[in-house]
Amino acid sequence: MKVKLYMATKSAKQQASIIGLLFAIVCFMSCQRSSNNLGVTENMEKDKTDVAEKIVLTDEEWKRRLTPEQYRILRQKGTERAFTNEMKHLGKGSFVCAGCESELFVSDTKYDSGCGWPSFYDTVDKNNITQELDSSFSMKRIEVLCSRCGGHLGHIFNDGPQPTGLRYCINGGAIKFQKDDEDNK
Repeated sequence: MKVKLYMATKSAKQQASIIGLLFAIVCFMSCQRSSNNLGVTENMEKDKTDVAEKIVLTDEEWKRRLTPEQYRILRQKGTERAFTNEMKHLGKGSFVCAGCESELFVSDTKYDSGCGWPSFYDTVDKNNITQELDSSFSMKRIEVLCSRCGGHLGHIFNDGPQPTGLRYCINGGAIKFQKDDEDNK
């Protein structure tokens, strides 16, 4: 009797592991759904930012400045799990880089894409974002980086809403929300 119970438990654990793995793959692929469409922007060269504005720190300085999760995302190009950030219904304001507070997006361009990560259809200023080709995981995608500190933000896809048709798929841990002054009253 114990042998059958052990086998049933082991089988249930295996099934749960397989279901969890499939869920992770589906979540990961949801942010990749248009990765074969690389014509995201006309200009793939790095944006030109005044070198004096750039922030260059050592790994130790970044580790002291950022939380472990922010460091993993921004400095090691990590990705948070889908649907785990708390970037919903924040009101009017700006989204800034968690590493250097460069203004990246505004709440008016944020929308729910269903992919599990904060999504925006436009940036505050194209010069605040750098785009690079990302060929990791045997996929071709466009990586989005903060132009000021070089932090990894996420990826950009061309399946977003009008007027741009773009979806900036951004890690919630890579950005911070700053409420507009009139919302603070």
